[in-house]
Amino acid sequence: MPHTASRYLAEGPRTGIRHFTYEDGAEFIARARESKDLHQPWLFPPTTDAAYAGYAGRLIEDRSKAGFLVCEKGAGEHDGAIAGFININNIVEGGFQCGALGYGAFVHAAGRGLMREAMGLVVDHAFGPMRLHRLEINVQPGNAASIAVARGAGFRLEGFSPNMIYIDGAWRDHERWAITAEMRTTG
Repeated sequence: MPHTASRYLAEGPRTGIRHFTYEDGAEFIARARESKDLHQPWLFPPTTDAAYAGYAGRLIEDRSKAGFLVCEKGAGEHDGAIAGFININNIVEGGFQCGALGYGAFVHAAGRGLMREAMGLVVDHAFGPMRLHRLEINVQPGNAASIAVARGAGFRLEGFSPNMIYIDGAWRDHERWAITAEMRTTG
């Protein structure tokens, strides 16, 4: 039986991750629009063609970023549907080998464990083929769902930074979570 290449960079039982493409714009925008109440005040993904083109372009073309779409696996109409996204930003190579994660689920996928599974796939990909050593997540203390994803993927709480990131018109406090390659392998 011939081997067929997967459309995913990595996959688990219910999700697969793949890179962003410009062609994903229509579906991504539609899902971001229907998820506005879920995302705000934490997250503001692009909701127009122009905003998506700029956003995806940075993830596709900038070597200091890597964007991954989280796609549902399964039979029927939802197979391959975009469930969320996980981006590695501010990738620094050399002695640091680190990146900062940003992520969000879309409303139809929220609360189903898909992001937790996909986060594990992204972490394994980052520590494997990407050869990173450390990943960091900065999350607002009230964002319980994002903290649960970080904790579920084995990230440890390392600290608290007041007024760390400018979001929605104000400087917001953030908890700093991190994981290293050694933590992932020793579980």
